[in-house]
Amino acid sequence: MNKLAAMASSGKVYGIDYSDDSIAAARRADARLIHIGRIEIQQGSVSQLPFAGNTFDLVTAIETHLFWPDLPNDFREIFRVLKSGGCFLIVAEIYRGGKHLEGVRKKIFDKHLAANMNLLTPGEHHELFANAGFSDVQIFEELDKGWICVAAESRK
Repeated sequence: MNKLAAMASSGKVYGIDYSDDSIAAARRADARLIHIGRIEIQQGSVSQLPFAGNTFDLVTAIETHLFWPDLPNDFREIFRVLKSGGCFLIVAEIYRGGKHLEGVRKKIFDKHLAANMNLLTPGEHHELFANAGFSDVQIFEELDKGWICVAAESRK
């Protein structure tokens, strides 16, 4: 989160996670920026974000939407907290059609977790963003490196 805080030099960066362990690790890593009020980390779920509507200019999800409980609802929830003209950006190395998919599936020891990952094609990513109300959905796929990035705008 410190990289985002450096980029948003006059703003504040918020993070959420549902895992106590992840929150504790993030708070240790970003203790200085938390102390001076540049970063805030809360426990929460993407399914019910603890923020008012029209709050953020940018929401990012790096390698996390794979595990969200209800993608259509969760994307609408992201749309709700974004200001009009705000951007939602996801990045993932694991997606249907990507080169890392099978290798990662084999490394995940929890077979239930692997079986329940939200693995989408680029087209399914586009459809999910559009159905949640996002416009100007752009998909960037680096086949050689094996990652996908999807960015979209919130027009209200």
